[in-house]
Amino acid sequence: MKVKVLLLFVLECAIVSTGVVAQKKAANQEEIIYHIFQRSFYDSNGDMHGDLNGIRQKLDYLQKLGVTAVLLTPLYESVFYHNYFSSDFKKIDPKYGTLNDYLALVKELHRRGMKFYMDMETQYVTEDHTWWKDGLNNFNSPYADYIIYDDKAHTKPTTIVYNLEGLKGYDDVYRKITTVNLNSPKVLEYNYQLFKYWMDPNGDGKFDDGVDGFRLDHMMDDLDGKHILPHLFDTFWNPLLSRLRQVNPKISIVAEQAQWLSLGLDYLQHGGVDRVFAFRLAYSIRALNKKMLTQNADSTFSATPAGKQQVVFIENHDTPRFSYDAKGNPGKLKVAAALNLLIGGVPSIYYGQELGMTGSSAKFGATDANEIPDREAFEWYKTDEGKGMAYWYKQTGPHKDAFNNDKPNDGISLEEEQDEPNSLWNFYRRMIAIRKANPIISKGTYKTLPNDNDHVFSFMHYDGSRQFIVVVNLSNKAVSANIIRGLGNKLKVLYGDSKPVVSGSSVFVSLPAYGVAIWGM
Repeated sequence: MKVKVLLLFVLECAIVSTGVVAQKKAANQEEIIYHIFQRSFYDSNGDMHGDLNGIRQKLDYLQKLGVTAVLLTPLYESVFYHNYFSSDFKKIDPKYGTLNDYLALVKELHRRGMKFYMDMETQYVTEDHTWWKDGLNNFNSPYADYIIYDDKAHTKPTTIVYNLEGLKGYDDVYRKITTVNLNSPKVLEYNYQLFKYWMDPNGDGKFDDGVDGFRLDHMMDDLDGKHILPHLFDTFWNPLLSRLRQVNPKISIVAEQAQWLSLGLDYLQHGGVDRVFAFRLAYSIRALNKKMLTQNADSTFSATPAGKQQVVFIENHDTPRFSYDAKGNPGKLKVAAALNLLIGGVPSIYYGQELGMTGSSAKFGATDANEIPDREAFEWYKTDEGKGMAYWYKQTGPHKDAFNNDKPNDGISLEEEQDEPNSLWNFYRRMIAIRKANPIISKGTYKTLPNDNDHVFSFMHYDGSRQFIVVVNLSNKAVSANIIRGLGNKLKVLYGDSKPVVSGSSVFVSLPAYGVAIWGM
């Protein structure tokens, strides 16, 4: 026990020296996003639903981990547990709290020097929304053209993505959903006022109570490929985003590109956004495949326009947990973490990823319950029981007894990992600290470094004579490799026991199974 305490003390000192000091100097220039499915994070009032006050109570935890920004899934009211497909865009889901709770969270984040990003999807509404209820078969309604109808009499609201007319919730309640008429000038103005409000709720122009940016869910130029709403970049998104930047020029916009296999370049070049999600890179990291990593890292970073960014991730609320694919292998989890945080772009960590939480989509038929295994309660305790556990999905619905990825005493919980020096959680802390201490990762130029081993992936970020090199072993066996590079000879070991041996223009290194080596100069 004394040895464990000593090791933790050494780790804390290393993180403080490389992370906290650097954070003060760089003023959070190295941004690390923490993506939260808030209904599952921390319950502050005992109703089993994660909420805004729960997040605020856990900001110390987030800062101890090292993240500098928070991205939440939608907050607005919806009959669906994930809060997409809104019934009221202007009202916060009561299960999450009140407007005052929201304002308290945002102000506290800003007081701590952290950023806040809000997820928005205003392209669809349910039959519960005023636009549907008042506008249906009513040409005198002020909302007569707010949604799209399939008939001239406005009695049949059109379908949504995949031509769905509606969706059954995890609680077995079915709701009709329709597409918003983004061609309507009134809808454009509504969106402008809505987004502007969340940027500056009290309208004083200071933005201390407002968002630092938005995630635009399912953003498309031709919504759902139906040709009903074509050219939206020109007619809707650019006009909206340009006006928002007039309110706050520092606002940051990230688009979830609808085609996940694309690099999102059309969004960056023509859609008016600042960032897109690096899906190709995510798939490559999850595969731990050298060829895929080389191709997709090179293309992603070389093609991204100047001044634009890729958000690098390996998990989000729409994907299976990486630990599920990796079968919980600790070596794979650590290699993926290192790549997630150090390969470049703006890193994003999905809540519980740092613990190795597991889960993959279920098969319950046509219901939104299928994704709940990817969105289960954050595991705070080794028993998976205790204050704040957000087991909302175990309260009701036909599938309430089907979710069991959280197993007690399985080594996957904050309580079990925070005092274990070699835990995945402490590895994430170390990688985050290294990231924050080396701004060359975001400010320098990315380059894949060739080597002679099919299981070793190596790359660097460089700026002039300065360089930051990462070498990872993608296999479960010890390997060695000669890495070809062309800058300098004096390499300092920043992480790992693998010391580089410089010989001419190459570096020889030996790596253990799933080893990670980080060098700087």
